[in-house]
Amino acid sequence: MAAPAYSFRVNYAMRNIRLLIQYDGTAYSGWQSQPDAATIQGLLEGCLKKITGEDISVIAAGRTDAGVHALGQVACLRTSSGMAPDVLRNALDALLPVDIRIMRADEADESFHARFSARSKSYVYIISTDRIIAPFLHRYVWRLPYNLDIAAMKESIPYFDGTHDFSAFRGSGCGARTAVRTIIKSSLEAYGSFDFMVFRLSGNFIKVRFEGDAFLRHMVRNMVGTLVEVGRGRIKPSDIEIIMKGLDRRCAGPTAPACGLFLENITY
Repeated sequence: MAAPAYSFRVNYAMRNIRLLIQYDGTAYSGWQSQPDAATIQGLLEGCLKKITGEDISVIAAGRTDAGVHALGQVACLRTSSGMAPDVLRNALDALLPVDIRIMRADEADESFHARFSARSKSYVYIISTDRIIAPFLHRYVWRLPYNLDIAAMKESIPYFDGTHDFSAFRGSGCGARTAVRTIIKSSLEAYGSFDFMVFRLSGNFIKVRFEGDAFLRHMVRNMVGTLVEVGRGRIKPSDIEIIMKGLDRRCAGPTAPACGLFLENITY
């Protein structure tokens, strides 16, 4: 089926458009454009070129890694097209794969920047401790088929709160100038079911949530991996503080897989 044709002949003053985006990151090499790899940013910019005729840079609040999902990614773009935001949203959704959707598009103030205007970001990570999980969930949870000490994990998580140097939880290849970040709020809860579409799937799930001012590469996944080590009895809850102060990535837990991680929300 041929792609829809859009007119982009009439140019107007430059406008700042804000997008709210959801995506299943399973099939993509993360947000950021890469040569010879399918990425969220690359697909969006390719579609915008077809729609407006412009080479447009789409800037996201958070550059999610390969396989990471988004419930509330926010991005902004500048265009001279006179297309109304809702029309632009519909045009993008007509061209994008079905696992990437533009949930909302609107005009933003000239000063708005998806990344630098953000006050906080929240990420959620889902773990399943069941030996067998519903086939619908394998893309969205880290399956750990053994018992975890939930009480010990809950005791551990407050150690992440506050402003710290998170070098021990910083992934290799991180380009941030400083590893100092602030975790505003964290939580860990166990659940006996998981709502999926109009169904409720039973099981043993753990939901970990972090809200912070910003995050380092693999930071959330490394913190989750360390919490799992606590749950397995390999380190004590109080060891989190020691690991944090040691600034050594080798002392923290493994990197949790990308499939269980969701960019939940951006606060402005």
